[in-house]
Amino acid sequence: MLFETLKNYQASYLNMHDFKYKRYLHGKIDFTQKLIGIIGARGSGKTTFLLQYLKEHKLPYSKKLYFSADSISLDSLFDIAYTFSRSGGKLLIIDEIHKYINFEIELKKIYDMLDLQVIFSGSSALKLDHSKGDLSRRAIIYHMKGLSFKEFVELKTNKKLKTYSLEDILINHEDIAYEIVSQFKPFEYWDEYIKYGYYPFYFDNNDTYPVRLKETINTVVEVDIPSIFAIDYDKIINLKKLIELVCLSNPFKINIKELSSKIATKDYATLYRYMEYLKRAKIFNLLRSKSKGDSILTKPEKLYLANTNLHFAYCNNSEKGTIREVFFMSMFDDKRLETSKNGDFIIDDKYTIEVGGKNKSFKQIKDIPNSYVVADDIEIGSANKIPLWLFGFIY
Repeated sequence: MLFETLKNYQASYLNMHDFKYKRYLHGKIDFTQKLIGIIGARGSGKTTFLLQYLKEHKLPYSKKLYFSADSISLDSLFDIAYTFSRSGGKLLIIDEIHKYINFEIELKKIYDMLDLQVIFSGSSALKLDHSKGDLSRRAIIYHMKGLSFKEFVELKTNKKLKTYSLEDILINHEDIAYEIVSQFKPFEYWDEYIKYGYYPFYFDNNDTYPVRLKETINTVVEVDIPSIFAIDYDKIINLKKLIELVCLSNPFKINIKELSSKIATKDYATLYRYMEYLKRAKIFNLLRSKSKGDSILTKPEKLYLANTNLHFAYCNNSEKGTIREVFFMSMFDDKRLETSKNGDFIIDDKYTIEVGGKNKSFKQIKDIPNSYVVADDIEIGSANKIPLWLFGFIY
């Protein structure tokens, strides 16, 4: 009976989702693997991605099944997979797997005992617990980010644009910028992207986007984080306060004592854990100095909201300098970035970056090898001065 219900749910989901645009991740996944995980921030497009793959897979629908883990009550994931496999199923897609307690154990059994390909999605805060099946040796995990500036422009214009590596941009940014500007004017779309363009559901209904974004973040804080981390329900309000406080703060001035006081905790370790929860959930980006280690109990050097859209959802006013840095950081995996004594960031242990406006000078980073000014409000750069918007073409 449940199996038939899930099949009916699948048909309904497929009818509801008709998003044709393919995100950058489609070209990066090795779909020959038996167990694939897609994790990312709520609202980043994981469900759409899964349904697109389900629709396009050459298998007949009788041999493929999609469902969300929060729709199966107390039934066993393995029992569902076993019933599906016994009936000839080959492709099983499980959404929101973090909603299912002990999913690691169930996935290990499915992997080891059944002839099924399994693709699952989960919160970006999800961590595979080695004590519950050691999925890290079995599952290939991919991380889905929100829309890049390039992807946003593609959706707005129906143009197909190129991506460029960091090295391409650093070396050839003038030629690249001229090529892009010949196709569209970046600043025609820049402000809209910065305020509203990071999450794909903006294209569902532009007018309701700010409200939906706040609802999405509330769901992350109230549902996703408590389902993964041990946090008392009455402490969730502290996470919400922390988001608003960071939105209003300058990333250069992290006052741990003040933050602790405002969220009513004297325990710095608790505050650091809250920061880590919000980082894992892709609400925060934070940078620690590599020289001080990467422990969650180490004070971060800089603390940001994870993308510029969150600033406009939570703050009436945000400093332009902060917005620039938030955008730049959101285009990179934070493991590639660290703080710099001279500039704003160091990328890949090699490139020093100073982010600023169009008149930003090289004063702070002069004489530093492999140093660059990344400047807002310029269409074309020169020498080691590169337009900020161009880093939206990394993916």
